[in-house]
Amino acid sequence: MNRNLCICLDFLTNAHKARIQTAAESAGFTPHFFTTDQLEQAAACLQHCEVLYANSPKLLRRAPNTLRWYCCSNAGVDLYCADPTLFANPDCMLTNSNAYGVTISEHVIMVTLMLLRRMPEYEQFLQRRSWPSPLPIRSIRDGSFTLLGTGNIGSHVAERLRGMGAARILGLSRSGRPVPGFDEVLPISRLDEALPEAHVLILSLPSTPETVNLLSRDRIALLPRDACVINVGRGTALDQDALAEALNEGRLAGAALDVMVPEPLPEDHPLWQTRNLILTPHISGNMSLGYTCDLNVDLFCQDLANYAAGRPLQSLVDRSRGY
Repeated sequence: MNRNLCICLDFLTNAHKARIQTAAESAGFTPHFFTTDQLEQAAACLQHCEVLYANSPKLLRRAPNTLRWYCCSNAGVDLYCADPTLFANPDCMLTNSNAYGVTISEHVIMVTLMLLRRMPEYEQFLQRRSWPSPLPIRSIRDGSFTLLGTGNIGSHVAERLRGMGAARILGLSRSGRPVPGFDEVLPISRLDEALPEAHVLILSLPSTPETVNLLSRDRIALLPRDACVINVGRGTALDQDALAEALNEGRLAGAALDVMVPEPLPEDHPLWQTRNLILTPHISGNMSLGYTCDLNVDLFCQDLANYAAGRPLQSLVDRSRGY
């Protein structure tokens, strides 16, 4: 009997499909390709498939209990972990994609430089058609950076900071285990100890019960006045109101949010008017960079070979932990 694979994605090129076709045939599968506007056709095909490669809760909900592996093309899988009813088969394996490290880390470097070189303040001057004297700025070189999250994204950020001359890179993770590229990694339980020395704090955390409001009002108050906060993980990780107040009152130097609550941000939300804040509409990752798409497909094909051979999947998610 043929082993079928359902793929429902919009970013695939003909080259990507050929790559998947070759990998699928080698693994003994027949791939069936759909786009997200072909949801009904994909759902019908899915009834005879054991593997789904997509990013669609609606499609997953219509999968039969014979589905054995759902490969999510996205990095964030908190929705799938929070709602077990999405899986007709409670033992269905879930994997995510660690293809976003390059594009998100480059975004982090961009906004870090913008904050250290005080671009939000210069923009305000120029909007008033005012020509200011040069402001004192800081550099990544010889700087100290604190990264909340040491996974794929955090490690890519650390690598790029080090390449630009960062003097010290401190990581915080659930376990506190050492990670290459970091001078030191502490458990998140020591976050309060680290925050007073966090001059640039970068968050790349998944959304789990443990990370919600991790950077609370009280913890924001522990940051030094020259601190900058950058969040590319999930908007639920910090207290947005407290962050806005600290920025508007000059108790923080700046911030950059690519993720927030809610999304999209309403037109009348206070964050639009917050001082020294860079807002971007959740675009640091996604499938907008060709390299990300290529790597996403490559990682799926590698795990498809692992799946067919009975080997562990390299991107397996522990749904009880949320990542």
